[in-house]
Amino acid sequence: MSTEIVQIHVGQCGVQMANALWELYCLEHGILLDGEVCNLCPESFTNPLFSITPSGKAVPRVIMVDLEPTPIDEIRTGAYRQLFHPSCLITGKEDAASNFARGFFTVGREQIDVVMERVRQATENCNNLQAIFISRSYGGGTGSGFTTLLLERLLINYGKKAKVEFAIYPAPNLSPIIVEPYNAVFAAHESIETINASFIIDNEAVYDICANKFNVQQPTYTNLNRLIAQVVSASHSSLRYPNASPLSIDELQTNLVPYPRIHYPMISYSPLVGGAKTGFEGFTIGQITNECFEPASQMLKVDARLGAYLSCCFIYQGDVNAGDINNCVNALKTNRNLHFIEWSPSGFKIAINPVPPMAVVGGDLGPVPRSLCLLSNSSAIKTVWIRLLNKFDSMYKKRAFVHHYVGEGMEEGEFKNARDDIEALIQDYKELEDSTNGKKPEEDADEN
Repeated sequence: MSTEIVQIHVGQCGVQMANALWELYCLEHGILLDGEVCNLCPESFTNPLFSITPSGKAVPRVIMVDLEPTPIDEIRTGAYRQLFHPSCLITGKEDAASNFARGFFTVGREQIDVVMERVRQATENCNNLQAIFISRSYGGGTGSGFTTLLLERLLINYGKKAKVEFAIYPAPNLSPIIVEPYNAVFAAHESIETINASFIIDNEAVYDICANKFNVQQPTYTNLNRLIAQVVSASHSSLRYPNASPLSIDELQTNLVPYPRIHYPMISYSPLVGGAKTGFEGFTIGQITNECFEPASQMLKVDARLGAYLSCCFIYQGDVNAGDINNCVNALKTNRNLHFIEWSPSGFKIAINPVPPMAVVGGDLGPVPRSLCLLSNSSAIKTVWIRLLNKFDSMYKKRAFVHHYVGEGMEEGEFKNARDDIEALIQDYKELEDSTNGKKPEEDADEN
């Protein structure tokens, strides 16, 4: 039975991600700028991301929302303006001013009913809705506040459907918004019970990949978002092609999320090679598999080697051999540099999509015969929450900017509640890490 995925892009960051993501989806599935399906009879076209109208037009199952009009106006006047249903592009008149409380308590409330009505229409157009994907930023007011409000409503109306988000997380040393730590802590705290899996990406990691792998020293948002789109698309590519060995969203959750709160897997991707170098590289299955465990291939500034893995999902694309994959997995199980939780010593799940990854014309990534997207749940991710709390504490101890949030209807006690919840999340990961057999990874590092 076919299944469908509805995608919701929220805030300036989420909408800019959508621009790159749907550009890639259309290339991957042979869809023109106006929704015409190429090289295939429209009646035979089935895809979780698109519905087909009686006239044969492919229409994305998508909703884009921003509390101010500028980012979505660029979609309305851009190259793909004829692709999207006009009613799926929803804008307000007043932005959230980088303030979680405005997005959640005041300005966001004015738009939530309109958005939920559009979500209802999109889901009723599905025969077997599998999941709702959300793209947003943790640091912005709309991405943090309005998305949190939206997730609360989605939980009420679609409680049994998986809610999966791809979120831009505050980077360690890059911060366009001074109150990002507040917004991110509130967003994580308020949505920790309403999201099933959250894949977080930070711009600093993506910047470093563009600079070090593609030799793009001053990447634009287009450079960053096209790379992010490649990774997001790869994460569920096996669901969208008829000859793939699929990894369903339910299987993904079962394998990656051992406890409801421990739902922040990391994403790695390989090969990350610019177009000029693709003719000089081998791209063997062993190479791309090992590269995905290197920090330079991760979409988050975390060294996973300093933590313990709970589980890994490998999503291969292109010309791959199951025997070679099994050999790689067996080698990983004996790699002493990779540490696994003692009750999950070989938590590997594999999906294969025989269609090679698509390279966007003019993009930084070059065409390659095969690729790997690694989704892994590791206790090392606690370091990003520790960094975030340190920034949160440095501002909150001086009560900096607190009045902006209180003035929009938030009680000051929410600052402590949110902070304590993230501290508890860090402890959850530490307890998992402490359950590893033998020496801790840190002890091994001290001995070397």
